[in-house]
Amino acid sequence: MKYFLNVVYIIALIIISPLILYRIIAHNRYKKGLQNRLGKINNENKDKKSIWIHAVSVGEVNAAKTIIGELEKKFPNLQIALSTTTDTGFDTATKFFGEKHNIFYFPFDFSWTMARAFKNLSPAICLLMELEVWPNFVQTAAETNVPVVVLNGRISDKSFSRYKLIKAITKKIFSKISLILCQTEEYASRFVKIGADKDKVIVTGSLKYDTAQISDKIDEADQLAAQLRIEGENLIVAGGTGNDEEAIILDAYRNVISNPQCRNYRLVIVPRKPERFNEVAGIIKQRGFAFLRYSEVKKKNNAPITDKQTIILGDTMGDLRKFYSLAKIIFVGRSLVPMGGSDMMEAAALGKCTIFGPHTFNFRQPVNALLEGSGAIMVKDREQLQQIFKKCILEPEFAQQIAKNGQQIIKDNQGATAKTLEQIEKLLN
Repeated sequence: MKYFLNVVYIIALIIISPLILYRIIAHNRYKKGLQNRLGKINNENKDKKSIWIHAVSVGEVNAAKTIIGELEKKFPNLQIALSTTTDTGFDTATKFFGEKHNIFYFPFDFSWTMARAFKNLSPAICLLMELEVWPNFVQTAAETNVPVVVLNGRISDKSFSRYKLIKAITKKIFSKISLILCQTEEYASRFVKIGADKDKVIVTGSLKYDTAQISDKIDEADQLAAQLRIEGENLIVAGGTGNDEEAIILDAYRNVISNPQCRNYRLVIVPRKPERFNEVAGIIKQRGFAFLRYSEVKKKNNAPITDKQTIILGDTMGDLRKFYSLAKIIFVGRSLVPMGGSDMMEAAALGKCTIFGPHTFNFRQPVNALLEGSGAIMVKDREQLQQIFKKCILEPEFAQQIAKNGQQIIKDNQGATAKTLEQIEKLLN
């Protein structure tokens, strides 16, 4: 089976090589970590067993924060190795864990690259965030008697439809997985329906609730506010935005500030992907707005004096939560367009009035919890977005109640880390 997969992977790489080449040239992607992707991973202490955690991108890395902290305490005799797939995931992992742990790019799923990676890392256990299960990876783990656990498990609607078509294959893969720890009963049911053993599927809740830090203020936010000269300003922050979304937000904002009572609110846009920073700058300019790029302000440590209708473009990595901390109203992006949404728990945990669009299939459980408890607001289009912006500005008590409810809902849903750690301990002890 694994040799057949190797051939399939090679053919697939040949077919998609023009797309890969385009992304390398146009978006500066896939240039890092080739040695890692070929299974060569530096490990200065090969005699020491490791806990291999795989988190595809930024969202999964963030979700792993609390569990990594607990694993450090519980298993000091094991080193932690954290792999990612994307450049942004790698940069985020390096920022949070680079000084203490081994950060590397996940190897290609060829049998020989996986064999080399397992030999270099010598894992005692492999922990996969959400659902990143590769056949040769799982096969290599089985051959070396290394348990594999899916953490924070979920299956989107689209993935579920696809996996059902290849249930015979997924059943073989899941037979080699020790445990699947799911966010919800619905996701647990989906894993069973695509071939997982129901005795190996456990509902532990979402780890992202635990990583959403309950706070009313972030210390570093004061420095950001001072740099941009926005201390005490009323901010609407659109965070984690995706393709075609910024134009909708800008048009809604234009309508909002046409009301004299709303003109004291300023808009901040923070795109999800760094390769879109320049594109979004162009969109803001096309829409007729003046704007400041935070990257330029950050270099100079000071901003020019501007009016409140000058858009702030958050074109740096790692500063979104600071912007959120300063906001009165937060719109969580990739949700007005069918991209699955971004993390709304982080915004709600900060006690902010949180708004998102209808396309949030990657965050179904927290969306349902927040909406049922009146802890967030869903809008379906630009018209509703501008209406809600106005309502939240003109009726501050309404916005404050939404924010208060949302923060409490995050608190009430925390605890998945402890349940997850309990299951991991059983396999390692």
